[in-house]
Amino acid sequence: MKIIKSRPNQIFTHCKIILPENRLNDRDIKQLNNIRILKRTIRQTAFLLLLIFTFTGVKAQMITGVWKGRISRQKAELKIVLNGDSLTGTAYYFESANNYRRYSIKGYFDQVTNSAVWWDDQLIEERSTRFSLSSPGRVPMLSIADFNCPGDGRMMLDGTSAKKDEDDKPEGDLHLDKVNTPEFADEWDFVIDNYLVGGNDPEIIDSIGRLSNRPVTPEREKIISETGMTVKELPAVEKNEVPVINTKPPVIVTAPIIKTPGPLPGIEEKFVQRKKILVTEIPVSGDSIELRFYDNAEIDGDSISLFLNEKLIFRHIRLTGNAYIIKLPVSELAETNELIMVAENLGSIPPNTSYMVALVGDKRYEARLESTEGSSAMVRFVKK
Repeated sequence: MKIIKSRPNQIFTHCKIILPENRLNDRDIKQLNNIRILKRTIRQTAFLLLLIFTFTGVKAQMITGVWKGRISRQKAELKIVLNGDSLTGTAYYFESANNYRRYSIKGYFDQVTNSAVWWDDQLIEERSTRFSLSSPGRVPMLSIADFNCPGDGRMMLDGTSAKKDEDDKPEGDLHLDKVNTPEFADEWDFVIDNYLVGGNDPEIIDSIGRLSNRPVTPEREKIISETGMTVKELPAVEKNEVPVINTKPPVIVTAPIIKTPGPLPGIEEKFVQRKKILVTEIPVSGDSIELRFYDNAEIDGDSISLFLNEKLIFRHIRLTGNAYIIKLPVSELAETNELIMVAENLGSIPPNTSYMVALVGDKRYEARLESTEGSSAMVRFVKK
């Protein structure tokens, strides 16, 4: 290394000035030490703040997800999505996949105290059968919980719950664990699965919230509970394409055809006054027939009611890209049966059209049904 001497008591090495210690007095040394300490403190503080903000953001991401456990002794599954400092999503109170109530939820999350508060906002779905012994989720709840991460990748929500209208009277304890796979599939799965890659966009979250927030009408609840008939949603299919039949058939509770409560006056009038137009005739045999209904055109809010042999068997069926399934036992059918589809509305694009798939044993029949303000579509089932 080449060393160049220029002035007494000063040495240049790679353009770096080195001052011998004997040129600094005690005051200078003290000031230099204070500067070093200040710089180190600033770096440590900045690093600590970075860790705090990073951890806070991670916590915000971790509260979003699927949570499963018990709320006030009821089995529950929640899908929680953080939107700013607010919480949204859905809550299922269930005994089985065919016996549950589903609510939309609202709340908020404090990232400083790790506390979450949410409440059941609106009943949007119910499934039950006439054989159900319990009625989970009958009363909407308000829940308060602490968000904990004890380690080993485990995340928990622990707290208390109360009836929403009596929040000053705790009803029971709450314990939920975060899980990877939900028991119930719905529209919130897309947001949760894609939360870190665009799914946290407030516009997406708000649009999903509006889509899912469709309340169950009292009439629909009454028919489900009194007839024991079940409805199951299937994955969406492309327009005018044949839906793919799962090789493992869905578990659907078979319900007998029994006399149902009197129909709403408006529906009865439409059924009586409108002309019935035969679309197709389907031979039936075996133990049961399965009917699947889709919106046949652009999904525009079409809603229908179904009459079988002049009796209302189901109403307020909203036609979408997902199938509504109704399963009828053949033993309860007459020799000749007429199924009438009555349009409750015409949607935003008239007429009201439905794509129906009938599964009879190993055979498949299709029909495109159309209903207007003057006519209703009819399908005839004949025992062979």
